[in-house]
Amino acid sequence: MLKDYKLHTTKDTYTIAPISSESYLQINRKDGSLKMTDTLPNVQEEESTLWIYGVMGFIKLLAGEYLLAITERELIGSIHDKNIFRVGAFQILPLARNLDNLTEEEKSREQYYVNLLESHLRTNTFYFSYDYDLTQSMQRQLQLNSNDPLYKRADERFFWNRFVSSKLIDSELDLSEYILPVMQGFIEINPCNLNGKSFTWGIITRRSRHRPGTRYFSRGIDENGHVSNFVETEQFVLHEDKQLSYVQTRGSIPVYWAQIINLKYTPKLWIGETRKSLAAARMHFDEQIRIYGPQVLVNLVNKKGYELPMGQAYARTVEQLNDPRIHYIHFDFHAECSKMRWHRINLLLDQLKDKLVEQGFTYVLNPGSSGQTVKQTQTSVIRSNCMDCLDRTNVVQSTIARWILNRQLRDLEILTPDQLLEDQQELMNTYRNVWADNADGVSCVYSGTGALKTDFTRTGKRTKVGALKDLENSIVRYCKNNFMDGSRQDSFDLFLGRYRPDGKPVQKEDQRSLRIRVVPYIMLFALFMLIINIVNPSYSGFQSITSYVLLLLFWISVLISGVRFAIQHGDQFVQWPRLLELPSTEEIEEIPTMTEKEGTMAPPDISNDLL
Repeated sequence: MLKDYKLHTTKDTYTIAPISSESYLQINRKDGSLKMTDTLPNVQEEESTLWIYGVMGFIKLLAGEYLLAITERELIGSIHDKNIFRVGAFQILPLARNLDNLTEEEKSREQYYVNLLESHLRTNTFYFSYDYDLTQSMQRQLQLNSNDPLYKRADERFFWNRFVSSKLIDSELDLSEYILPVMQGFIEINPCNLNGKSFTWGIITRRSRHRPGTRYFSRGIDENGHVSNFVETEQFVLHEDKQLSYVQTRGSIPVYWAQIINLKYTPKLWIGETRKSLAAARMHFDEQIRIYGPQVLVNLVNKKGYELPMGQAYARTVEQLNDPRIHYIHFDFHAECSKMRWHRINLLLDQLKDKLVEQGFTYVLNPGSSGQTVKQTQTSVIRSNCMDCLDRTNVVQSTIARWILNRQLRDLEILTPDQLLEDQQELMNTYRNVWADNADGVSCVYSGTGALKTDFTRTGKRTKVGALKDLENSIVRYCKNNFMDGSRQDSFDLFLGRYRPDGKPVQKEDQRSLRIRVVPYIMLFALFMLIINIVNPSYSGFQSITSYVLLLLFWISVLISGVRFAIQHGDQFVQWPRLLELPSTEEIEEIPTMTEKEGTMAPPDISNDLL
């Protein structure tokens, strides 16, 4: 199904006209009211027309409401003949004709909000379908009423534009035609052929809109039991009249914890009060068990050094929950797979095999028809995590999914009993690249870069070239996390409704003392002078070597002093969010680490990164 709309703009209204209907949605630009009409604006009154492919929603800023419209889409595939699209572009259209009612300070704030929205919509990847529910797994869809409008069937966790759609959802009018659930995440759908049999294989990764944000500004759990970077990944196979799917989840360690950025490569680690964490963790796992069944927890953090307290806190929480439906495994990924011994990931697989066989996967015959038959369902879920729930987690999830896919293809008699997926080169190339692309997609949103260790996911082995690529990504992550993620966090908070512009004003952009603000300029000037004098020694005008060397040492000392000052006052040089204050750490215990030394900044370790 395709839905195209023409947006008619006049001085007083926006009119959204579906090409397949003679009933149109009209938006009053003065008061934001909605009404259905069967009349289009006169051509003489129109200021412009625009083809759009869906309404993302409405958001209220200081000057009034803005319409968020999808203006480009890309067809990426179909599931049961239902088209799946990736959003190509948006437009943010103001209802107000000008900003005359705002003060200069409010105009500045308004522009900051609009810039945040543009950045959020431009840098994240969104997917939608007009007639397939991308927010629900194939197994959960079995329990839903397919006659309900799409937005009523949507899983609110993955309905990314739920907040900005509230104007349409809460209206007394029936606006189902215009409410389009949009999902943030990753989707890849691939037609495949093996042993002369055609089938479709793909993955759908859904990011939760609860406790959203960036790597160091969104960690752990909140009082509602929501964890940071919670992501559900579904792998599916479609063959003839058969549908098979398998779901895994990932999410931040469900205790109160934080890492406070301060220019050091390894930030300070804080872990919260146990009793409070326990109540929140109980809420989290109660919800997870209700949705997915028993939980098989795979903790991949290190069992020593900096990450040790996190593993201890997680194990203690699980022990205190004392829930027989929760099974906990701690696999020290870096210790087990050190020195490029990545084949040892199979040690974890050996521990999980009984659970994987027991939980099974969803298998449906004739899905969506009157003759639909459910042969089996998945009865539990693997919930994996590392510190970021990115790099190590991606490797483990792709390994588990490959083991499951072997079983699924055998059940479908696509693979013979003596064949392995790993021996089918063309299909394995597709499999590895899709899972590596998925890893990059999940990682970019949370950390700002593609995932680490994807050379193993893409090729099946760890390489020195891949390790060097990881070094590059680690450096880029460090820069983005320290100097760019404040505004990225603001964009999440604004779009998802955690911050309302009519509430607390935006913090001023730079409230630091003059002494703090001038240091970067002094360092840049010292670096500039150092380079000039090295490249062009005659520039200094000194006749003696001694004077020249002393000059170089002077600029080097200025640069080193600036670096030391910046590190000592690290929290003054990073970019913090401006819309919402970060949770206080006053009641949180600071955990000393074995890798951190006061006043130093550790370089990235590409062989044993803390990710």
